[in-house]
Amino acid sequence: MSVALNHNSLLDEALAQIPALSRNLSERTHDELSGKPQYFSLLSDWRRLRPRFAGDFETALSQLLQTARRGEDPLAQLQRQTPPAGISSGFGGLSLVDERQALQDVAIAHVIQMIEQQSKPELHQLTNFFAALRGTARARASDNPVRPALFAHALYRSLFGVELDAERRYALMQAAATPMAQALHRIMYERLCAQLRAAELTQLVESHAAKVQDPDADLRLRQARLGNTAPATLDNVARRVQAHNARPGALSALAGGPSPDMLSRLYDQILADPRLLPPVKALLSRLQIAIVRLSRADTTLLRHKDHPAWLLLDRVAAQGMAFERGDDPELQSFVGFMDAEVQLLIDSPMPGPSLFEQVLARVERHLERQAQQRSTASAGALAALEREQQKPQWLAVVREQIEEQIVGAPLGPHLQAFLLEVWPEVIAHSMVTEGQDAPQATAQIELVDRLLQSLHAPADEAGRTKLRDSLPGLINDLEAGCDSIKVFESQRKEALQELMRLHARLLSGQPMPPQPTPARSAPAPHEQVKQLLIERESVEPEHWAHVSVDRGHLPTVPVQLYESTFAETAVKSWFDGLTVGSWFHLFVKGEWLTAQVAWVSESHQFFLFIGQDADVRVSLTRGAIEQLLANGLITSLSENGVVQRALDTLMSELVDGAEDER
Repeated sequence: MSVALNHNSLLDEALAQIPALSRNLSERTHDELSGKPQYFSLLSDWRRLRPRFAGDFETALSQLLQTARRGEDPLAQLQRQTPPAGISSGFGGLSLVDERQALQDVAIAHVIQMIEQQSKPELHQLTNFFAALRGTARARASDNPVRPALFAHALYRSLFGVELDAERRYALMQAAATPMAQALHRIMYERLCAQLRAAELTQLVESHAAKVQDPDADLRLRQARLGNTAPATLDNVARRVQAHNARPGALSALAGGPSPDMLSRLYDQILADPRLLPPVKALLSRLQIAIVRLSRADTTLLRHKDHPAWLLLDRVAAQGMAFERGDDPELQSFVGFMDAEVQLLIDSPMPGPSLFEQVLARVERHLERQAQQRSTASAGALAALEREQQKPQWLAVVREQIEEQIVGAPLGPHLQAFLLEVWPEVIAHSMVTEGQDAPQATAQIELVDRLLQSLHAPADEAGRTKLRDSLPGLINDLEAGCDSIKVFESQRKEALQELMRLHARLLSGQPMPPQPTPARSAPAPHEQVKQLLIERESVEPEHWAHVSVDRGHLPTVPVQLYESTFAETAVKSWFDGLTVGSWFHLFVKGEWLTAQVAWVSESHQFFLFIGQDADVRVSLTRGAIEQLLANGLITSLSENGVVQRALDTLMSELVDGAEDER
């Protein structure tokens, strides 16, 4: 080798290029925002953000790469950090992903996709290189410490230098995606791959390339199918197989029934699926005995993909694909349960569709019980999620109560707005996380009385001393409440400064400033909703066709999900399949996760997912899942199941064979 190269030397080169990457990204993002009309509305936000953007990006990326240099997974470390201000931290240690968090994940996924498209060959080489250094049998995206996800995360965290709502931060990520992909390709990935070539490591990379496994291959396969060709059906494949068998010299199909060659070839493709672990393949091989016997009496088996036999096979395979190791205790437990069920099918004198249906129902119940047991550790947090549904009502009551309390109080405008808008959110949050009558919520309700009492003029020096001694505790409690919901500094600073000025007047013996005649203020949000409902009956429908409405700030789910009745029905059907015990691939908190649905709230508005590692728990709102679904970032392991993949592969082979013969 002409150049010594290892894990840390390559990361040192990446660290050295961060300043150049940061400057280039800042300049190119500015050009993107200034040069394209669709981004003009973001320029004012960018002007506030730009002075510190490059520095914040450099700091965030340096921290991630330094973590990788220590041999740790930087994204796993990032997941354990406190989320940036404005991002929900969850309930009782259970991470809650709402629509804002899901929008962040969609933005990060978009940046990752742009980077992968720009630098696919380079990423292939780097992933194989780091996998070879680790000695892993198969190259995985997580083997690469300079994978696109790190840069996407660093970009996102660099956008918290100024206060922005989730939608505008998402839009800035969209604008910066192409500049990021281009700068990263030229400044970082090309240089690192040049070092691989200089170190004469091409042969090492190529020899490991054959073992590469794309963890998201099933998602990409599904997207490609949806965009290009329809999935193969049993009828189509059966006709192809019969045509193939009818050729001169080929085995003839059995008249009046399904071709046994069809079933044999289909099952061969099922067992050849590379995503099936050996214990699962062995289980499916035993199940083949019962399915072959079934095919002799049931002519519908090879005509309907929703036949109970195929549904059972798909369900078993999907459960098996949720695990990475064949010796996983949970997988072994499931295989042991299924061995008894498969033996029942094998021993049956004449297995029919109803028997397969009964076994499938028992499998579903078993998986549901298993998933529910995994959720017991989060019982308290799940109770908080159930209470979350009552938050709007609690918020309205608390706000109304505070509004009555502060009538005539000597409050400045900032302090009044804080008590009416921010503090009710603090109280409602405590009611949700701790319980409606929890001591913390009660103390925060009583704090309003403490604050108002502190604005009464002391009668004497002893009163002033008592007031002075009480103020640090009052301010600390206000700050703690703001911290509990991650209130931005700008939202609390002016109110607290106003409160301190009022206290300073009282302690110095000055009279309180005269209170201006209260002007008619804008109605609170809950009052606006009431007013809209009242007006709705009296305003002509045409009004909404002409009024200027900022739909980006309306509390709606993604529009593309509901563009038609058919789409709405499809989404409802998809959610109906989101049942306890099912496994999913989803992009959450900036990473792909394989997780099982362990709990669904009664209202079907909250869902608990538990990963392969039972300590990985994340709850999502329905709106968050809709965001992921609309952007192709969640899919069931049962979707495009092992049977459908086998059909697609078999059809492709038959078509290719027919073309070769021509």
